[in-house]
Amino acid sequence: MQTIHVAILAVYLLAMLGVALYFARSGRLRGGDDFLFAGRSLPRPVMVATMLVTWVGSGTIIGGANFAYTYGPIAGLVFFLGTPLGILVLLLAARRIRRASRHTIPELLEVRFGTGVRTVAAVVTALAYVGLVASQFIGGGYVVSLITPLSATQGTILVAVVVTLLTVTGGLFSVAYTDFFSAILIVLGLFVSLPLVFATIGGPAAYWEGLPEQSTTFTGGLTALQLLGYFLPLFLLLLADQNIYQRLTAAKDEREARSSTLGMLFSSFLVFVPVVLLASAAAILMPGINGDMSILGLASEGHLPAVLGGLILAGAVAFVITTGSSFMLSAASNIAYDLYARWAGEVGQRRALVVQRLSVLGIAVVAFGLGLFFPTVLELQMYSYTIYGAAITPVVFAVLFWKRATTAGAVAALVAGAATTIGWQVAGAPGDLNGVIVALPAALIALVVASLVTKAPEETAEAVEPAEPAGSAEA
Repeated sequence: MQTIHVAILAVYLLAMLGVALYFARSGRLRGGDDFLFAGRSLPRPVMVATMLVTWVGSGTIIGGANFAYTYGPIAGLVFFLGTPLGILVLLLAARRIRRASRHTIPELLEVRFGTGVRTVAAVVTALAYVGLVASQFIGGGYVVSLITPLSATQGTILVAVVVTLLTVTGGLFSVAYTDFFSAILIVLGLFVSLPLVFATIGGPAAYWEGLPEQSTTFTGGLTALQLLGYFLPLFLLLLADQNIYQRLTAAKDEREARSSTLGMLFSSFLVFVPVVLLASAAAILMPGINGDMSILGLASEGHLPAVLGGLILAGAVAFVITTGSSFMLSAASNIAYDLYARWAGEVGQRRALVVQRLSVLGIAVVAFGLGLFFPTVLELQMYSYTIYGAAITPVVFAVLFWKRATTAGAVAALVAGAATTIGWQVAGAPGDLNGVIVALPAALIALVVASLVTKAPEETAEAVEPAEPAGSAEA
């Protein structure tokens, strides 16, 4: 533990809480839509930053770093390749998504498939997002335990409290603006660290020669099917990530949504490329450590100057907190708009705000408990990505691009994708394959077969272009 690391972390946490309190007292949160969409007033730089940092949390700086540490830089780049490829697909669909302008993904599905599908999708989404919140809590606990005398569990509790306070006070306003400053902090820290770490090793040639032999191969020692099992969850989640869709809805207009997506595409390379190189370099400098700690170890074990190491560690906490806040906020919207509103009937803006804030508190408790079940961030990350990507993504794309899909097909895909993912996890992941390898085909087959054996929808007009934007009336 170094005093300067503690000081940098303390200053950062206080600054984040200050931003949250500012927006809580600013009077901008007049209802549930403001809490979720920040009044659709975010400027482009903030939009790009919040989309980027929402996506790259502990799953990148800890889970993804673990993968690159274990399997090498080439396999690490394949692992992260799902991000730019997924963004390219979103770029093509950004205007269509912005026109949909719904509170949640399940609400979008209801327009085409009915209330039952919305309810099932809301439960699946909440399950996945609570798992992703849990991964952020665990990742943050790792970092805090490196910087302070707190244990990993105590650090997890601290991070859970900060994430919850940040989310419940300012909604997307506080999340987006802390994302902006966090993005600057972590990108700067990663790029300054890279030449220093390579200099310690002896340069690029020494770096490549120092890697374990299997880490210089394309698959890093994995089979092609195993590597695909790591690539697909990230790619599938991004294609229909409710967080990203809500950010696009929070844009001022369709043009802003598209340009922000393009900005996210370019800025993503500024994060995952240095993460892969630093994590694989850590395998040379610190062989045999827990891969989750690869980049964090470079910062905390004296391989970087103390101030820079403190910035990296604070940046890691920044990623964890802001990503955790985003997934928590998104899951709360499922509870408020997809589940509570179904039971309570029409819910006004003020009531929606209260329900979302109470949901945030409940999500924090459940996520902390779930985090105790999974030993590493990477395992929890893969489970959560898969349960969402395999179940939700095929149905969302059926809404956007396949008019023949039916309600029966949507329900079958949701149930098959989620049940197969959970069953595969309970069975212990046979063959060391991630669940997406079986869950995605199961969901796609269920969607197509059930749709084709049931009556085609009578209404084939686009159901994703509402007459007026969501939020123009009481939710």
